[in-house]
Amino acid sequence: QFALVESGGGLAQPGGSLRLSCATSGFTMNTYAMGWFRQAPGKEREGVSCISSRATTGYTDSVKARFIMSRDNDKSTVYLQMNSLKPEDTGVYTCATRCECSGYVCYGPYWGQGNQVTVSA
Repeated sequence: QFALVESGGGLAQPGGSLRLSCATSGFTMNTYAMGWFRQAPGKEREGVSCISSRATTGYTDSVKARFIMSRDNDKSTVYLQMNSLKPEDTGVYTCATRCECSGYVCYGPYWGQGNQVTVSA
């Protein structure tokens, strides 16, 4: 049974940190690129970060030097370490597979359910 399950979101203060996890099952994660996306209220979903099957990472400009994406193939899990959080990082964060990192495009219905991150004082 295919599944991607995010966890680790919640409320953080500006300047704080959170770590998101995306646990996968039902497919061989290590053969696919994985992506993190977010959708802020009233805005379209945007690609935040992506990691290739060989662990090469990419980030959207607004999170570079603050966010770190990693993967643990043994645990079939990807992570997003979010540091120096800003209120504009608020949104629903979703992981996906079957991605092309060059364009933050992911194919098929292989998405998690989303996890809320709120950055507020």
